[in-house]
Amino acid sequence: MKNISIHEADFREALSRTAATVSVVSTDGPAGRAGLTVSAMCSVSTKPPSLLVCVNEESGVCKIMRDNSVMCINILRSNQGYISDAFSGRLEDSAQDPFEIANWDTASTGAPVMSEALINLDCSITNEIRHGTHYIFIGEIESLKLNQSGTPLVYRNRMYEQLGVASSLSLEDIEYSWERHT
Repeated sequence: MKNISIHEADFREALSRTAATVSVVSTDGPAGRAGLTVSAMCSVSTKPPSLLVCVNEESGVCKIMRDNSVMCINILRSNQGYISDAFSGRLEDSAQDPFEIANWDTASTGAPVMSEALINLDCSITNEIRHGTHYIFIGEIESLKLNQSGTPLVYRNRMYEQLGVASSLSLEDIEYSWERHT
């Protein structure tokens, strides 16, 4: 096996050049209510419907999520950078509760659901994997809510970006079948 040395700064710079949607992951339960901003979220499977999020183990929210075993992924809208900032710890008043800057409901799992988010994905955490400095939480989706249509908040080059107009046809506009390509 080769011993390859990748510098952390180079790795961070490489990944900063990719685009990612921004979400606030919220949880509530016996360990308390908490939330944090993540850009490391993706689908895992459609059977069962599931996704994953990556959370730094040094984050105080990580242990709370592990203890509560529930999470709601609130995918932010393009104009909600201030909410992302708040859940990233960048409030002017560090004593302010970031949950106060948005409206919240309660999901079927008990996790907080941000009313104004683009999409809410309420999950039971069914698996966790510790890798390096992070925990990978896999959640099976218990319920989802597609709120008013819009564009997601995107993070690239260490800043928020607005998505432009799509230059290709949507999958709904062309004949496409997974079976044709497998």
